[in-house]
Amino acid sequence: MIAKTPAPPYYAVIFTSIRTEENEGYESTAERMLELAAEQPGFLGVESARNETGITVSYWQSLEAIRHWKAHAEHRIAQQMGREKWYRSYKTRICLVERDYGI
Repeated sequence: MIAKTPAPPYYAVIFTSIRTEENEGYESTAERMLELAAEQPGFLGVESARNETGITVSYWQSLEAIRHWKAHAEHRIAQQMGREKWYRSYKTRICLVERDYGI
């Protein structure tokens, strides 16, 4: 599903990852993180796809909203689990969306 974002400017957090073979707890944690993110002030939406490489793009009103989400206690635990168990490698990129268009 394509996120319904407002008119720019807003921010995109692009999380790209390569998974390990470990799956225990991953799906339930991923679902919980989506639920929690949606409750955060400044959250605008999310899009995600996974094949060999996973890409999740979340959209935010401000850099402050992104900082608050990164520091959320339950999210910090999930980040730690990702580093220790679920991701072989990952990269996070934060971008300012200045223009968007589509149908």
